[in-house]
Amino acid sequence: MTALNEKSSRWIRRFHAADDAAVRLVCLPHAGGSATAYFPFSRAATEAGLDADVIAVQYPGRQDRRGERCFDELPAMADVIADDLGPWFDRPVALFGHSMGATLAYEVARRLQARGSRPLGLFASACPAPSVPRTEYVHRLDDDGLVTALNEISGTGSADSAVFGDDELLRMVLPAIRGDYTAVETYRHEPGPELDCPIHVLLGADDPVVDLAEVRAWRAHTTGDCAVEVLAGGHFYLNAQLDGVLTTVAARLRDWREEALSPATRNVGR
Repeated sequence: MTALNEKSSRWIRRFHAADDAAVRLVCLPHAGGSATAYFPFSRAATEAGLDADVIAVQYPGRQDRRGERCFDELPAMADVIADDLGPWFDRPVALFGHSMGATLAYEVARRLQARGSRPLGLFASACPAPSVPRTEYVHRLDDDGLVTALNEISGTGSADSAVFGDDELLRMVLPAIRGDYTAVETYRHEPGPELDCPIHVLLGADDPVVDLAEVRAWRAHTTGDCAVEVLAGGHFYLNAQLDGVLTTVAARLRDWREEALSPATRNVGR
C-alpha cells in the first residue's frame, strides 16, 4: 500500500504509521481536545498489533495550529475534514469519535457517504445521539465558569489533564475550548439520509453528562447495525479502558471488513 505524507495535511496527525494495515481508523477528539489525546490509543494499537493505521484529526486553534481561527460551527468543520480525508481513502476507512468528536465523526461520515466513500463503520464514544436535543450552555459562561465546568466534566480522567493542572496554559487554550463548545452546543441535527454503515456506541457507566437512553438513540442514525457497549469509568473512560476498547475495535473492524467484502455489500458506496 502507498505511504502518505501526513505533513501534507493541516488536519491529520499520524503518531505510529502502519502503512501495510488493512484499515485506516480516523480518530476525532473531544471538545477542547487535540490530536495528541489519541497518542496513547495509537501507541497501544501498535503494541497490540491492531491491523489498522490510526490517524488523528487536529482541530485549529491548538498546539501547532494555535494561530489559526477556531471553528464554532460543527457542520462547517465536518465539510473541511471530509474534504481533507480524500487522499487517505487508499484503503477502507472507519471513524472513531469521542464526545464532540463522535457527533463530528457522524457528520463527516454523512458527507463521505454522500460522495460515494462509504465508511466501514463509526465508533461513537461518550456522546448522545445527534438527534438528542442540546440543552448545555457551557460556551456562554465566563472564563472562570468555563474552567469550573471543564474540571467537573474532565477532572484528571482526561488525556489533557496536564492542561487542567496549569492555569496559565489552560487560559491560553480557552478560546479553542470555547469555540468547540459553541460548535457542539449549538449543533442541531438536520434531517436527511442517515448512515448505512454500522455504528458501535461506547459509554462509561459513570459518565456524568451522557446517559444510556441518549446513546441508545444512535439506533435512529443508521440503517445498518447499531450496538451499545457500557464500560467502567466516567466521561473519559477511554484511557483507563484502553485494552477493552482495543479488543472491541479490533473485533468490529474485522466484522465490518468481512461485511464490506461480502457479495451483498461490496458495491455499496461505489
